[in-house]
Amino acid sequence: MSSPKAIILGCEGTALTEIERQFFTEHQPLGFILFARNIESPDQTKALVEDLRSCVGHSPAPVLIDQEGGRVTRLPESHWRKPPAGAVFGELYKTSPQKALRAMYLNYRLIAHDLHELGIDVDCAPLLDTRVETADEIIGDRAFSTDPNVVIELGRGVIAGLHKGGVLSVIKHIPTHGPAEADSHLEMPVVDWSLEQLHSHFEVFHAHRTAPWAMTAHIVYSAIDPDLPGTYSSKVIQVIIRDVIGFDGFLISDDLGMKALSESWAERAQFALEAGCDCVLHCSGNMEEMRQVIEGVSPLSAKAQARLDRGYQQVRLQSIDSQETLAEYNSLMDLRKAS
Repeated sequence: MSSPKAIILGCEGTALTEIERQFFTEHQPLGFILFARNIESPDQTKALVEDLRSCVGHSPAPVLIDQEGGRVTRLPESHWRKPPAGAVFGELYKTSPQKALRAMYLNYRLIAHDLHELGIDVDCAPLLDTRVETADEIIGDRAFSTDPNVVIELGRGVIAGLHKGGVLSVIKHIPTHGPAEADSHLEMPVVDWSLEQLHSHFEVFHAHRTAPWAMTAHIVYSAIDPDLPGTYSSKVIQVIIRDVIGFDGFLISDDLGMKALSESWAERAQFALEAGCDCVLHCSGNMEEMRQVIEGVSPLSAKAQARLDRGYQQVRLQSIDSQETLAEYNSLMDLRKAS
């Protein structure tokens, strides 16, 4: 069996079109990512996940989602609990660290329960960017705290909750999006901090360096590589992410469709993979874009495949009573409201 292509793709709607099915079958992407546009109900979502996987001839074929809570929630409230933003747990941590840690764990244990039932096996969380008050609000209340040590502790709860629920975690945005004063969805942020200033942000990711997956940031870090964003920079990936931070898991790019990047679709994929990303991410589901981006994608490397396989070994599904878990979680959050 040939290697899958080193790309994760989105689809346009709540069911695959015949054109999408043919494209995925022909090009064999590693996996897929879902957004709110793809999700209406549990049965429909499970059917879509199964249909996506049926297009490819390899296993595992990861299916991703961004289910952080707050502003970044893809499962609609009509069928699923809406988790709070990360900053809620950071606030609770100020007065009750142990309750905050337990609540965070239970929150993501419940998220993992929802995702696992749908067949989704990768959640793009935790967001480990330390909040910087002068930064753009694209991170904002998604961040747990302005204190790197709090981010480290709460991040552990996220990862444990997901992994025990049968879902892989993705630490993001490595090496940090925290100081960026622009939104990389709209333009290229440039962070002019010194390496010394960046150190505490890197330390958060270093503390989670054994996580199975990580996602890059489309940000220029002037002290490391003034010419290229992290996703395209071998200096950022090989020197900072791999060596200084010590992350040796499966590294994916942030969405290649973000406006921080301006190269051709094929070049975006090519440059990210050449710099050291194991896999690239294209989210829009736009068929014309996918036809172009796939031209810059190579097969998944043997080293990337080994990292992918190693990551799945971290997941240990344990059954829970979801109602009991939710009741305990709600009691902890009620205590937060009363404090």
